[in-house]
Amino acid sequence: MGIWDFLSGQFIDVIEWTDDTRDTLVYRFEREGHEIKYGAKLTVREGQAAVFIHEGQLADVFTPGLYMLETNNMPIMTSLQHWDHGFNSPFKSEIYYVNTNRYTDNKWGTKNPIMLRDAEFGPTRIRAFGTYSIKVADPARFLTEIVGTDGEFTTDEISFQIRNIIVQEFSRAIAASGIPVLDMAANTAEVGALIAKAIDPTIAQYGLSIPELYIENISLPPAVEKALDARTSRGIAGNLDDHMKWKAAEAMGTGGAMDQSMGMGMGAGLGMQMAGQMAGQMMGQQQQQTGPWGAAPQQAAPAAAPMAPPPPPVEHVWHIAENGATKGPFSKARLGRMATDGELTRETLVWTAGQDGWKPAGQVQELAQLFTILPPPPPPPPPAG
Repeated sequence: MGIWDFLSGQFIDVIEWTDDTRDTLVYRFEREGHEIKYGAKLTVREGQAAVFIHEGQLADVFTPGLYMLETNNMPIMTSLQHWDHGFNSPFKSEIYYVNTNRYTDNKWGTKNPIMLRDAEFGPTRIRAFGTYSIKVADPARFLTEIVGTDGEFTTDEISFQIRNIIVQEFSRAIAASGIPVLDMAANTAEVGALIAKAIDPTIAQYGLSIPELYIENISLPPAVEKALDARTSRGIAGNLDDHMKWKAAEAMGTGGAMDQSMGMGMGAGLGMQMAGQMAGQMMGQQQQQTGPWGAAPQQAAPAAAPMAPPPPPVEHVWHIAENGATKGPFSKARLGRMATDGELTRETLVWTAGQDGWKPAGQVQELAQLFTILPPPPPPPPPAG
């Protein structure tokens, strides 16, 4: 064996990479100090791209195929090396394989609620989460802008930055879309398309693209969901009079399902109504038997049914906005105690069903009386004697 044959065996003549990690975006082909033989075979499989870096400068990008590393296949390398035709010397270059497949099921979500103004609910907050896919669209730009000299670059190293971009653009898109909160679930595809379009220019600067972006869920804060459930329940209940009678009977049976003072008032009202009905029935029966003057009537007149009292007024329950959070619901009696203790002021924002957005408590007619200035208490009595 000649010395040239021995040295030739030290050079790399087959360059390829197979990936089984499922999360590697870029892999630097390890030469272990060996030079690449002129005329070596370079294999680039589907879903890959090979980027040549020579002396710190990007030399060439190879798309899927089988290549012989010669001057006719590497015009840029030829100019860098000043090779003449037929020059057979080995050379040293770094080769980065870039995975151009689509990486799916990447998670994104809002860490903190997003504030927005809704036409029906007023200022409110929402959360959202979903998935997206990522793909390297420009291997050369991705290598120079993001990867650098990292020998093995995975999706975890870029996913955090992409999530931040998605959340930022989601906040802008959802605020500018004008879609009501209750209709967002039916328009997630439209919102997702708006976000993907807004993100595309920023992601393209990294040499990446986001082929798919999905919104799996958009949710409201627990307090708002509770108020929405109560509002839905009232709609399902139908006739409000029948619903309030049913709730009063339920409160009397279970004890404490409603506010105690409200339950006692409704219970007393129902008791008086039942007593009036029984008294009217007894009087009607007596008049049918004896007549109005004690004599037997020739024909009994039907007793008129007593008029039922009107249903008790519906007491509103109130929600309070404080430090960006919603508290409640509270009854008016509870708000009165809070006003006495200084927990509720005229400037405190309150809301109840049917009210147009949040208003200061002092501007709500039903609550303004809670802040009526009482006369000061009398001074202490003089000492005895």
